[in-house]
Amino acid sequence: MNAPLYNAEILRLAASIPHHERLTHAAATAEKRSPVCGSRVTVDVGVDEQGRVDAVGLLVRACALGQASASLLAAHILGRTPEDVAAARDALAAWLSGEGTAPDWPGIDVLAPARDYSARHASIRLAFEAAAEAAEQAVKARAHA
Repeated sequence: MNAPLYNAEILRLAASIPHHERLTHAAATAEKRSPVCGSRVTVDVGVDEQGRVDAVGLLVRACALGQASASLLAAHILGRTPEDVAAARDALAAWLSGEGTAPDWPGIDVLAPARDYSARHASIRLAFEAAAEAAEQAVKARAHA
């Protein structure tokens, strides 16, 4: 392992993913997979009357960086709108590719060493991509219920 890339904080996050079980009654589910490394993240969400995420469950099969990213997502997604999550997803993608600043998401800067490893970017983005898609679907489903 490369110490700067797989530091103690990334490994701690990877080993302690909150909400690491699927929801039994999700309003929506999205799964994303990285063809580069085979990492896969499934995100279930529920939303409240205001369209804010009020429940989340994850199934994460990814490298330590993907797991750490999923951990950060899960720790801070409750109370967020689909727009909040989509903005974080977009900012994360831009930041990883060297454009823009780090997303406004607590703790995300721990992933800064991975910016130099483009092959890892897809795995890092998976949880945010799946969560943004699931949250949007959940709000649409609620509106049509």
